[in-house]
Amino acid sequence: MAMTYKIAVVGDWNSVMGFRALGLEVCPAVTAEDARAEIRRLAHEDCAVIYLTETLARAMPDVLERYKDAPRPAIILIPGREGPLGIGRDSIRRAIERAVGTDIL
Repeated sequence: MAMTYKIAVVGDWNSVMGFRALGLEVCPAVTAEDARAEIRRLAHEDCAVIYLTETLARAMPDVLERYKDAPRPAIILIPGREGPLGIGRDSIRRAIERAVGTDIL
């Protein structure tokens, strides 16, 4: 039997509620501590991908560091209702640099 993984989104209510219509597990979080708890729970429940708003990610670099090389969950940063902060783009740039040895973007 094949393992089924879920996809979730963690962030403030206004930023994440629309993802429910796409079938993602929606985890509203007001504070970084709320988000940490949700990410920990999702990681233990075999969540494959967690979308996290940049606003919360900015307050929890330790969590991003903890999961950056882990096979699961992949934490992908998305803009929140405030708009893009550039953190997600910088994270992708660093991952590409690690993978190919240079900044190709």
